Amino acid sequence: MDDSSWKDFASHLAELARNLLAQESVQDTLDLIVDNAVRLVDGCDYAGILTVEGGRKVRTLASTHQLVRESDAAQEEYAQGPCFDAARKRNEIYRIKDMTTKVEQWHRYAPQARQLGIGSMMGILLYTEDDNLGALDMYAAEPRTFTQESEQAGWLLASHAAVALSSARSHAQLATALESRSEIGEALGILMERYKVSEAEAFAVLRKSSQDQNVKLRDIARRVTETGEIPGAR
Repeated sequence: MDDSSWKDFASHLAELARNLLAQESVQDTLDLIVDNAVRLVDGCDYAGILTVEGGRKVRTLASTHQLVRESDAAQEEYAQGPCFDAARKRNEIYRIKDMTTKVEQWHRYAPQARQLGIGSMMGILLYTEDDNLGALDMYAAEPRTFTQESEQAGWLLASHAAVALSSARSHAQLATALESRSEIGEALGILMERYKVSEAEAFAVLRKSSQDQNVKLRDIARRVTETGEIPGAR
């Protein structure tokens, strides 16, 4: 890209950063990231975000095309691939210029990628400091599409996206914690009123039901508030 193109990219990236922070949910944030990867990174036909759990299990968090999900499934099956390794090994960027030739580093995944119609691809780690949030994966139908400039643009996009995604996840976790606290408090009040017990005794009842039923405490509390019944109680 020339200087003018980089200025346009910087302007669009600044606008995206503001829009990402304004999203109402984590999923909205994820979807906006992949949509803008296609819009802003030269040569990117499809994009997605995956995570690798337990060193092997792949989850597709967002995608712009079914090809992305099929690629993620192949990377899980063969336990290798640019996006798989970017998330699992915490390497910042992998770029394959030409997937139509023999790719030694991902010799099992590459043939499947070719069958899917992938000509070149990049896997870029999403992170904020030591927080691994998975990988942003970008695909081009034609080989030799992604250049050093594409890589730089993708890395800049991923860096902004990681901050916004971390913020969205933190807000979602806080909202869930507050909701759980409210439900547990309501359930404690019901038990204290019905059985004339102290708060500590009511909490012990909820905790025992949670352990006996192997169900999260907040779910037990929700059952109590919705039905008035304690799961597993006699």
